[in-house]
Amino acid sequence: MSDIKKMLVVGSGQMGSGIAQVAAQAGLTVVLNDINEELTERGLKTITKNLTRDVEKGRKTEQEKADVLSRITLSTSLDDSRDVDLAVEAATENMEIKVKIFEQLDAIAPAHAILASNTSSLPITEIAAVTKRPTQVIGMHFMNPVPVMKLVEVIRGLATADDTYQAVHDLAVKMGKTAVEVNDFPGFISNRILLPMINEAIYCVYEGVAEPEAIDEVMKLGMNHPMGPLTLADFIGLDTCLAIMEVLYEGFGDSKYRPCPLLRKYVKAGWLGKKSGRGFYVYE
Repeated sequence: MSDIKKMLVVGSGQMGSGIAQVAAQAGLTVVLNDINEELTERGLKTITKNLTRDVEKGRKTEQEKADVLSRITLSTSLDDSRDVDLAVEAATENMEIKVKIFEQLDAIAPAHAILASNTSSLPITEIAAVTKRPTQVIGMHFMNPVPVMKLVEVIRGLATADDTYQAVHDLAVKMGKTAVEVNDFPGFISNRILLPMINEAIYCVYEGVAEPEAIDEVMKLGMNHPMGPLTLADFIGLDTCLAIMEVLYEGFGDSKYRPCPLLRKYVKAGWLGKKSGRGFYVYE
């Protein structure tokens, strides 16, 4: 079980393409999957751009770049999971979408294959329950941007087997990451602590405590954070921040996780942060 040589990544966006890149760099054969060719091509373009930057900075040779790219193939059908050892789902943070993907992967992937989710907050136990192999379902939560960030939260569902955990832990290490073992609670560790902090920063704007620039400055200079919480929120996407806060609020039923009304307002207005050109800051 622990020998993972071939991997399918479902979703070729920011996270999926990053996961495919680090897997190919670690010597795995990678299939990058999405719903259409335009999306998979875009994912491959991102990977190529990252590798080209590595070559320019002297971190990789042209040959190494070519080798990594030669290990990645593109796919628009989940049938391509027929011969993989691991499938990692990196689709939208939406339970219905994820469950559908897991049902299909469970039906198509070989019996020994591990099914992992890169979810940032949704319960692994619930995802595992729609499969016939809950002992082989696990959370593998990478941080953004994947090629740079060292952490992978490895999340055990209620039924996750020890050898499944070990295989995924060892793979994360092979990818040059630090794997941290986490149990299946809403938001895991990273987002359970980060998102309420971001939400509190948004309340400070909402209540007129200070301007976004001042709030970010306090956290950068006072708490030594490399990036202020509101800049980070814009970078993550305010819609994603809201979705995670909703998961925490619903999962714990505790008012301390209530999403700030200003966050809801921005999302409704389509001010989603960097990707839409406007959030707490304006982007050109």
